[in-house]
Amino acid sequence: MLRVNHAGELGARQIYKAQRRVLGDDPDLVFMAEQEIEHLKTFTKLMIEHKAQPTIFQPVWHVLSYSMGAVTAFLGKQAAHACTIAVEEVIVEHYQQQIDLLEKLPNHQSLRSTIQQFQQEEDHHRAIAEQGGGKETPAFDILNKIVKSITKAAIRISEKI
Repeated sequence: MLRVNHAGELGARQIYKAQRRVLGDDPDLVFMAEQEIEHLKTFTKLMIEHKAQPTIFQPVWHVLSYSMGAVTAFLGKQAAHACTIAVEEVIVEHYQQQIDLLEKLPNHQSLRSTIQQFQQEEDHHRAIAEQGGGKETPAFDILNKIVKSITKAAIRISEKI
């Protein structure tokens, strides 16, 4: 659980890093990027505390997520927001699965609370991206499916190794 969440937050940091490089310091991107950095710091700390190993695909996710952020940013601000919508919809659902599992494990309530907080913040990012016109991106449905598929594949792989 920690490995996959750490990988996801690393990916989010890279997506926003690339988008900000292309689009500049848009206030929405800055806000979301700063929250993702805090999420990454939290999961890094938890991984150290629990002696969890990062996914062996971490270098790959590092490059691919930056690339996804850059490509969507080059398509414009709405496409960057479309990327956020797709990623966050997958992450909110993924976090809910973790929350449901952790509800059955009384020794992990602190982790459940952390994930619930991050889930709310990720859903807020989705809302910001929708308000920023992400769903008005030309070919939104296609971009949404591509980004969701990539995100889900990264989750499945990171859960295993």
